[in-house]
Amino acid sequence: MKKSDGKLIDILIVEDNDGDARLIREVLNDNKILSSLYVVRDGVEAMDFLNNKGKYKTSPQPDLIILDLNLPRKDGREVLAEIKNNEELKYIPIVIMTISQAEEDILKSYNLHANCYITKPIDLNQFIKVVKSIEEFWFSIVKLPPKRNNWNNKHEQRTSG
Repeated sequence: MKKSDGKLIDILIVEDNDGDARLIREVLNDNKILSSLYVVRDGVEAMDFLNNKGKYKTSPQPDLIILDLNLPRKDGREVLAEIKNNEELKYIPIVIMTISQAEEDILKSYNLHANCYITKPIDLNQFIKVVKSIEEFWFSIVKLPPKRNNWNNKHEQRTSG
């Protein structure tokens, strides 16, 4: 499945657990979605990826971010706050996918404008089902916002004409 403009969907997975990251990749790769998947292991790398810094100078803006909360160096709550306070990044949908079931984490995530909050299932089959449902919802049902380059070009055309 491609976006309506025919381009591949770019997904950024921010996950420090290698097993969970690998499983998310496998499920998304096994399904009908045509996507480019990128995995970073901590919040500092995530922000470098999103801001095209260091080794991520040419990274694309993702269409969707799957974000764990409990990350090394910079945790997911900080990453979420930075993204949603950035004019160029705040439109990227963010799915929080974490082991935390704490009401405080759920409320804080939504207060920081997460688009949804999912508690990682422990059961493998349920985990696979959850990842498939993320894919189905975000890429079959929801209309995603345009990437920042497309948005900036349209905004410039509107203001100059």
